[in-house]
Amino acid sequence: MDKYRRHQLIWRLFQPSVRALVRQKFNFTCEDIQADRPIVLISNHVSAWDPLFVASSLPKHQVYFVASEHIFRLGLISRVIEYLVDPIPRRKASSGADTVKACLRLLRAGRSVCLFAEGEQSWDGRNSPIFPATGKLVKSSGATLVTYRLEGAYLSLPRWGRGIRRGSVFGHPVGIYPPEQLKAMTADEVNALINRDIAEDAWERQRLNPVAYKGKNRAEGLERALFLCPRCRRIGTLRTGGSLIFCRCGLDLEYTETGFFTPETPFADVAEWDDWQRQQLHARTFLHPGPDAPLFSDEPLTLVRLSSGHREERLATGILSQYEDRLMCGEYSFPLSGISSMAMVLTNRLLFTFDGAYYEIRSSGGANLLKYLEIWKGHI
Repeated sequence: MDKYRRHQLIWRLFQPSVRALVRQKFNFTCEDIQADRPIVLISNHVSAWDPLFVASSLPKHQVYFVASEHIFRLGLISRVIEYLVDPIPRRKASSGADTVKACLRLLRAGRSVCLFAEGEQSWDGRNSPIFPATGKLVKSSGATLVTYRLEGAYLSLPRWGRGIRRGSVFGHPVGIYPPEQLKAMTADEVNALINRDIAEDAWERQRLNPVAYKGKNRAEGLERALFLCPRCRRIGTLRTGGSLIFCRCGLDLEYTETGFFTPETPFADVAEWDDWQRQQLHARTFLHPGPDAPLFSDEPLTLVRLSSGHREERLATGILSQYEDRLMCGEYSFPLSGISSMAMVLTNRLLFTFDGAYYEIRSSGGANLLKYLEIWKGHI
């Protein structure tokens, strides 16, 4: 049996169990996708379970998922995943050219592909724009485009959180566009169509139709997304416990079952807080380091260089420091002007490309790495 037939058999055997699992854990419901030809399925990306949600809508149509390269560095687990579903690796914070080629090879061979074209899970319950090259890939594939939207998944399993909050999650196809229609469109028009179809704002939906997402320790982990206290304007002082986020300066807010804060001042939800902290960080309104002093630091962090074949080389362990013009980990210094791309995986891994080499910084102590990514974004 060749690998393609094996993957199709595995899909048919396990898809009903996957659907039952997400229904039980998340109260997940969905609309099925009917397809009789190769498709490119593009969904918004809000949780680590998104591939299983999408698979639940495809009872008879197997797809290959584009997956972050880090899952290929898990030893035996990686080998099992590759045998069962053979995902397409995507090196975040890199050009992605190899991923595009792999997708096109599969599509032109009559297979189907699913990608989360925003590139990263949402931190605040709202979409990011898809990669600009997505429209060109879709047009070049000659396949049918299916856009898909997940609703409620962010509040069930936020990227920063620990544990599942059971409420309601719904997945459904938004649009189905045959290759003949896509051929008449520009790549930019295809991108605009996808961005429109997969747009989701968890807070807007909750205000229109509030749903309770029940679970233990609802706020725990929020400090991995929120790094700046709005009361004392200090970085790294936020802590969480149970349903509370607080700071030693006296800030004390509850993260409720509907996802909103109480009291609702200074911010009603995570998105409002995130917008404010990013603006403050880029404006440097609260950072006043001395000459050649770091803006902020964290420890312990580990620096790893990644090479072909998913190999790792540990370079340093120690303090990670952000300066105005460079990032330093141990004795290694990376001028921001030389970092061509940067992204995050999970909540504790920062990936970047510097001078043609690919690196990963890992936190083992719960450090908020999002602020380092934001400083780099403000520099480019």
